Amino acid sequence: MYTPKLRSRLAVEALGTFWLVFIGCGSAIFNGKFLVAALSDSSPVNYGIGHLGVAIAFGLSVTTMAYAVGHVSGAHFNPAVTIGIAVARRFDWKDVPGYVGAQVVGGLLAGGALAGLVKSRGLPVTGNLAANGYGEHSPGGFGLGAVLVVEALVTAFFVYIILGSTKDDAPKGFAPLAIGFGLMLAHLVAIPVSNASINPARSTAVAFFNGNDAGLQLWAFWVAPIVGGLIAGVTFAWITGEDRSDMDIEGSTDDVDNAARDAAGNPVLDS
Repeated sequence: MYTPKLRSRLAVEALGTFWLVFIGCGSAIFNGKFLVAALSDSSPVNYGIGHLGVAIAFGLSVTTMAYAVGHVSGAHFNPAVTIGIAVARRFDWKDVPGYVGAQVVGGLLAGGALAGLVKSRGLPVTGNLAANGYGEHSPGGFGLGAVLVVEALVTAFFVYIILGSTKDDAPKGFAPLAIGFGLMLAHLVAIPVSNASINPARSTAVAFFNGNDAGLQLWAFWVAPIVGGLIAGVTFAWITGEDRSDMDIEGSTDDVDNAARDAAGNPVLDS
């Protein structure tokens, strides 16, 4: 088995991040609350999916893309994940900038698509793209300190789940389910606090178009998730007593034509 070409890995990282943002944020924007007037009653009925539905949407978006393309890139779709597993020595630092860049680009494309859909209905984009925030921009009115702590904490546990479920002796084929459920649970706590980032690319994707101070507060949703990823990456081996640095989370292929090449032109084994 070989490590896939970098361009293939970056393409699916952008694709997976697009899907995560489009499905997760799109569910919050268009279906978090959906009022419909019944024919027999003029009072509107809420058919929206609420916080639970949005959390499930984020979890399933990661699960489905992890099964679809995880074998190509490792299915990070999140700068905090990429940095966290690099710190844990499960991913090559030289590929971190490319992965993070691809994730941000994929997210921005999804954010632009969502903004376009909102505009197509003649609705204002400003403040309506499920952006993350603190203070008056927090759904529950939580301050900056609470948001930083919660975002770092849930991201750390999310990265713990990724590092643990992708081990050699973990149940085969179940890692995407564990990761998706982990992201869903993290959202159940974080949505009322910060609108749930857990992913700097997700935050950037909508903050770029949202306005309403989302860009000014964006720094918090890079710092806190990355700190959480760093905590998990540094402490996982110490907590579990298991050093799995020989197991890369970066994809694998049996197609030598799509294999990365070393300086001598030989296909790179996936270790």
